[in-house]
Amino acid sequence: MAGPLIDLQNVTVRVGGETPLRSVTLRVWPGEAMLLEGSNGGGKTTLLRLLAGEVAPIVGQRLYTLGGQERRSAVRARQTLSVVGPDAEAFYLTRDWLQTVRDVLLAGFEGDTLRLWTPTPEAHRRLAEVAALTGVTNWLDHDFRTLSHGQRRRVVLARALMPRPEVLLLDEFTDGLSAGARGELGRVLRGVHGSGVAVVLTTHRPQEAPELPWRRLRVEGGTVREREGTHWTLPSPRPLTRPPGEGDLVRLRDVEVDRNGRRALGPLSWTWRAGEHWLVTGENGSGKSTLARLIAGELHPALGGRVERPYLTHDRLTERRRTVGLVSAEVGVRQRRGWTGREVIGSAWGGTEGFAPDLTPEKEARVEALAGHLGVSALLNRPANTLSQGQLRRLLLARAVAHRPRLLILDEGLDFLDTEARARFLALLPDLARTGTHVMVVSHREADVPLGLTHHLDLAQGRIRRAGFLTPPGCPPAPPDTPPAPPAR
Repeated sequence: MAGPLIDLQNVTVRVGGETPLRSVTLRVWPGEAMLLEGSNGGGKTTLLRLLAGEVAPIVGQRLYTLGGQERRSAVRARQTLSVVGPDAEAFYLTRDWLQTVRDVLLAGFEGDTLRLWTPTPEAHRRLAEVAALTGVTNWLDHDFRTLSHGQRRRVVLARALMPRPEVLLLDEFTDGLSAGARGELGRVLRGVHGSGVAVVLTTHRPQEAPELPWRRLRVEGGTVREREGTHWTLPSPRPLTRPPGEGDLVRLRDVEVDRNGRRALGPLSWTWRAGEHWLVTGENGSGKSTLARLIAGELHPALGGRVERPYLTHDRLTERRRTVGLVSAEVGVRQRRGWTGREVIGSAWGGTEGFAPDLTPEKEARVEALAGHLGVSALLNRPANTLSQGQLRRLLLARAVAHRPRLLILDEGLDFLDTEARARFLALLPDLARTGTHVMVVSHREADVPLGLTHHLDLAQGRIRRAGFLTPPGCPPAPPDTPPAPPAR
């Protein structure tokens, strides 16, 4: 296992005659997300400055392992780490000469606050990359002092990213930002964390922190301690919305599927219409997984049955795979190969398994962001056949949603996941639904069912026992002989 990027052992700091930190022992690990809470004056900002090398300990030891080399000196830290916060903005706001956004970013590439060097072609390439990532391209020639608060915060974030830091240090990052700005920059931070960068955030408003797998610490009275309870705040569940679109998505007509010499499904007729999200239930062997694979095109009906997919112009295998996201036990078995996590996720756009063609920068960013959100950034370069079931399942979930499919089918898709991982994935679904993804959940567990499913299909012995609107929570289910509403076709 790789060692910590920054290792503090019994460190005490004095600044201006005060002792804001006393006997602090703390390690920042590669790729982690650390949330620091505490009251004013508790030492949070000083701790960030200590991590960045801006202040030095008078007692104890501070050890860096940046760029793969172990050092006690903070020289490299000062070149690659900077604190994103009010102090960084203040430096440029108090200068009496013009500093363009371009100047600010190019200075950051060299680890300086002012651009004192002629930028290299590499610096210009990094500038274009970071400007696009953080959305500051249109401001590159603007005077930093003329920017709004939200724009300035975005620029100092971009500056901190210029030297490719291994740790991103954020001081009260969300203060003063509108809800829209918080959302936009939260997406940037999730992408940065997803690329493997450790994130350390101090805040008085933890509810505004972007959704990352936070390790939560309390900084109080100059000391640091683990906060009791979960390391990740579960987001409040949001219901799925009605996806846009009209007409039928999938029509099954008199389908029968035989597997291993027995009737696994049918005869069955059923329609999945635009705007519907389905819950599929039934005992083991009732045909649920067979139905899921039939819809996805992995299985075919016996002669005489028909599967129609009107949402596709050409119902070919490649088109189905590019528009359907499927997570199932069978998919997991097929993916347990020597393919890397990155290849597993990236294969979504090509409708392949394992093999991922060259991805555009936008698709690469999508892979990194999903990996960060689901906590699998460290798995992107690992072979899938070396992973645990839970690790592989998270990769498969990322693969299923990476291409924003028209149909998302989760056949016991949240198996092997802990509570945090389930919550992280379910938090993705409302935004997918709003942009056109229709969800089908095959599940035995109420905890795995997202809010907002609209319809319920209950199977028994391969046939439909009940189909219709999903009974709202708290209401008794309709008896089996009640005609479905609307009736299955």
